[in-house]
Amino acid sequence: MFTLSRKLWIFLPTFLVTFVIDKWTKIEIVDRFVYGERLVVIDGFFNLTHVRNPGGAFSFLATLPEGLRQTFFLGTGALAVGLLLYFLAKVEPEERLAPLAIGGILGGALGNLTDRLHYGEVIDFLDFRLIGGYVWPTFNMADCWIVIGVAVLMVQMFFEGEPESEPNGEGELDT
Repeated sequence: MFTLSRKLWIFLPTFLVTFVIDKWTKIEIVDRFVYGERLVVIDGFFNLTHVRNPGGAFSFLATLPEGLRQTFFLGTGALAVGLLLYFLAKVEPEERLAPLAIGGILGGALGNLTDRLHYGEVIDFLDFRLIGGYVWPTFNMADCWIVIGVAVLMVQMFFEGEPESEPNGEGELDT
């Protein structure tokens, strides 16, 4: 009989929920908004705006030629997915936070990766105006999941104690 470890019971639903929410919200934006259309939600602070980002975070490498840009982002996206699955495999079976974080990061990464495969760019729509008129770059739910997942991993690493040294067999501790 096949049973899932606790880490997979946490990872799989987290991954599925984050991926589905990301794809659903992007489909809604594409279906309901024309490119560039803005809906003011909270005047002067938050809008829904249909934009597309051919680059990475903060439009990183957006001006590269399309073929080179697509190759770079699809390659790094596939590498990220592989590394996340590798890290998940290394997580202890009873661990809770790491599988939750990795599920969110992977859901977001695959959400943006599938955008690149389908549209050649990433759908963004969360548009915030900050204090002093500063406009934060428009982003999407996948980006939220990635940031939250990385933050959870950082908090876990920060609060996790130093690993205890194992005796080296001679009554001394390895350092």
